[in-house]
Amino acid sequence: EKKDEGRPGKSSNMLRVVVKKTVINCSSCHHSTDFEVHRNWLAITHNLPVSQWYYEATSEWTLDYPPFFAWLEYALSHVAKYFDQEMLVIQNLNYSSQATVFFQRLSVIFTDILFVYAAHECCKYVNGKRPGKELLEKPMFVLAVLLLWNFGLLIVDHIHFQYNGFLFGLMLLSVARLFQKRHLEGALLFAVLLHFKHIYIYVAPAYCVYLLRSYCFTANRADGSLKWSSFSFLRITLLGLIVCLVSALSLGPFAVLGQLPQVISRLFPFKRGLCHAYWAPNFWALYNAVDKTLAVVGIKYKFLDPEKISKASMTGGLVQEFQHTVLPSVTPLATLICTFISILPSVFCLWFKPQGPRGFLQCLILCALSSFMFGWHVHEKAILLAILPLSLLAVESPKRAGIYLILTTTGHFSLFPLLFTPPEITTKILLMLLFTVYSFSSLRALFRREGPLLNWLETIYLIALVPLEIFCEIVFPLTPWNLKFPFIPLLLTSVYCALGITYAWLKLYVSKAE
Repeated sequence: EKKDEGRPGKSSNMLRVVVKKTVINCSSCHHSTDFEVHRNWLAITHNLPVSQWYYEATSEWTLDYPPFFAWLEYALSHVAKYFDQEMLVIQNLNYSSQATVFFQRLSVIFTDILFVYAAHECCKYVNGKRPGKELLEKPMFVLAVLLLWNFGLLIVDHIHFQYNGFLFGLMLLSVARLFQKRHLEGALLFAVLLHFKHIYIYVAPAYCVYLLRSYCFTANRADGSLKWSSFSFLRITLLGLIVCLVSALSLGPFAVLGQLPQVISRLFPFKRGLCHAYWAPNFWALYNAVDKTLAVVGIKYKFLDPEKISKASMTGGLVQEFQHTVLPSVTPLATLICTFISILPSVFCLWFKPQGPRGFLQCLILCALSSFMFGWHVHEKAILLAILPLSLLAVESPKRAGIYLILTTTGHFSLFPLLFTPPEITTKILLMLLFTVYSFSSLRALFRREGPLLNWLETIYLIALVPLEIFCEIVFPLTPWNLKFPFIPLLLTSVYCALGITYAWLKLYVSKAE
């Protein structure tokens, strides 16, 4: 029995095989523009010297990830040449031979090995109730499936096409090392992760505060307050060295070349606008919807002059800077301030009421979710940054399990617009249905003695996603509005999911305060 408590076991290994087969079946599906993005980056890093990587602009999909990811593309390019050398020609825009597609899909599956290992490490530290006799009552197995068969990660990486599994593997492995009290390894992994993809800066405050409070300060007073005299200059020096060395290794060559401003301008393109073409379901989606509603009402009742209103639509595919019609326009600085204010309570709690690694993990989730709620030009895929780590807490507490079900169901549904071709519609519905049914049934089995995980209002909200999908995919395309207002399905999906994600964010904050 102890062996089962320490690792996911043979059932989890079988699950990995099932997941891998599912992924391979997805390899023939339609691929997004991200496929061409990464093909272009393979070509850039393979053919050009480092000094030109962040200047090359033959394709509109210029290199805009940190240097470590560019070096990953460079390494992959030397394998790619054995599959099809034409994919490495910079001028071959939108090149997608069968060999190219196969290599790209295979590269994602290969790099997912790190994610599988990280999930295995995280499963060792589940602090749930004692495992039952049934498979679905074993927290280790439930967590293994929630991570390895996550619907959002599956469609974003293996159908839409990205390398998020590899990156989340680095993050989860970093979290596991902190649970193991191997703080320097955890810090090193996170520093490396930041130089692979800078979106993880969202959760950097959780790492900084936790490592300073729980590693650099080595003791507390009897009442639990901080003992200032226990501060270790050696430990903070070691952390500083890790950050400096990783940053020097990543950015040093570009600093020597005098190209740091160019690299930073690629990594933080603020001219892309507040929202993506499809609004991420966050606070700004609700803000935009209110602005559009007020504009329509204002024009109808002649409070506004239609001639003075910009005809650009934030739901029509534009990602440039956009001026709101009625409400004040939002600047990058305003989103930064809102994000900073929204994460403060969780960071303060981590400092003044430390609860060990689990307190850090909850702060990390709140930082990720707060940044998703108020960040600038947030992509809908960023919701996975909160969903995946929340899986670790969901198998330990019925309250967290309920929040997880709301956030996961709503967040995964918000990814539906990424897959829009007819074959993909059936695929995404079936895959999400399988994962959602498993999530509800397994977590209910874990906490069957604690009562229902959701109240009646939360249940109704989630059930209403079904008629929303039917309307967006079947009913609306048959109406005359489809030609005049093609953005309506995206708007409804974004706004409705934003309500659920906002509710989950608030509920998670309340649960932390209790």
